[in-house]
Amino acid sequence: MSDESDHEETKEKQKIIRLFNSRRNVEKRRLIVVLENASLEIVKIGKQYELLNCDKHRHLAKKFKKDMSTCRPDITHQCLLMLLDSPLNRANLLQVYIHTEKNVLIEINPQTRIPRTFERFSGLMVQLLHRLSVHASDGPQKLLRVIKNPINNHLPVGCSKLTMSFNAPLCKDVKTLVPDDKPIVFVIGAMAHGSVDVDYTEKSYSISSYPLSAALACAKVCTAFEQAWGIE
Repeated sequence: MSDESDHEETKEKQKIIRLFNSRRNVEKRRLIVVLENASLEIVKIGKQYELLNCDKHRHLAKKFKKDMSTCRPDITHQCLLMLLDSPLNRANLLQVYIHTEKNVLIEINPQTRIPRTFERFSGLMVQLLHRLSVHASDGPQKLLRVIKNPINNHLPVGCSKLTMSFNAPLCKDVKTLVPDDKPIVFVIGAMAHGSVDVDYTEKSYSISSYPLSAALACAKVCTAFEQAWGIE
């Protein structure tokens, strides 16, 4: 009788250990998205500061000696709406960073609610780039903040870091890139033209046979992770 009781007790302990490990593995899960080469630059117009964009400031091309068609902060706005509205983010399994073309690194609190309109988003980014942080209206919590480079200092040690690029030699289904129980970094270009070229990722993959907008790439990645991790 005692042997049977010991056997049942052992089985119960093993069940508890498996449950504990399962929960611990879920806690380790995290998708980290870096929006690379984001066009977020402020310009002074009269007495006001504005976010430089191709639609509103095309007349400043000669002054800044740059191709104004690359000034597309709306791409970052679209990506952030897609990412932070996702069930993956609501489940607290997503972390987003922005690395601008001017080498400014920004950390986004998962609780941040990105303004729906581009005009309000522009105002928020101007505030952030001036003050280096934006606090919640009802407390001291920082929703957005400028942090020190390099990005590697803010990523989990030993995690996989992958670049998403249409020009990558390999095309893979995103689901095959989803790890079971560890964080992973996806770098997605938030610029109008060209490919991401960074030195902190190990591999580069395409996730479609067709060129994707940055926002659509973000959506496809989040959906794949949600399905693989059972998030509805």
